[in-house]
Amino acid sequence: MNLIKLFGVLGLLVASFAVAGDDKPPTEPRVPVRPPTAAAQPGDAKMSHFMDCAKACDDCARICNMCAAHCTKMAVDGTKEHLVTARTCIDCATICTSASAIVINSGPFTDLICTACADACKRCGDACEKHGAHDAIMKKCMEECRACEKACRMMLKHTIKPEK
Repeated sequence: MNLIKLFGVLGLLVASFAVAGDDKPPTEPRVPVRPPTAAAQPGDAKMSHFMDCAKACDDCARICNMCAAHCTKMAVDGTKEHLVTARTCIDCATICTSASAIVINSGPFTDLICTACADACKRCGDACEKHGAHDAIMKKCMEECRACEKACRMMLKHTIKPEK
């Protein structure tokens, strides 16, 4: 019985090495990358709008996550109104992260996610603006949200909207 278990374990190890190991150099991505669609080809002027929007979304998500942690700490320290702002920042960061992933792939829902992201950034920026005059982190979050909102609205001018 122990010999059967040993061969079973060895078989699993061999199978896992076969799946994990390949001849690609480690510098190449192991995950297949979806090529840009006809809407945005490399070198195309539209591609820069996709890249700019995705970068703005990534930057905004990072700052919103930082601001959410900051607001959570302030809420724990007794400033309860920052709990709402923390939740706003978390939701905004989640939407921005999704928007970046869809936009960079020139996905068919780019128009939908950019609209949602711009609206979320508007709300989050407004929430952080209330405290931005006396809090540097919230001011930075407001600025990033405004920049991301602008990039998403610009992106909407370059997306193909499906026919109804």
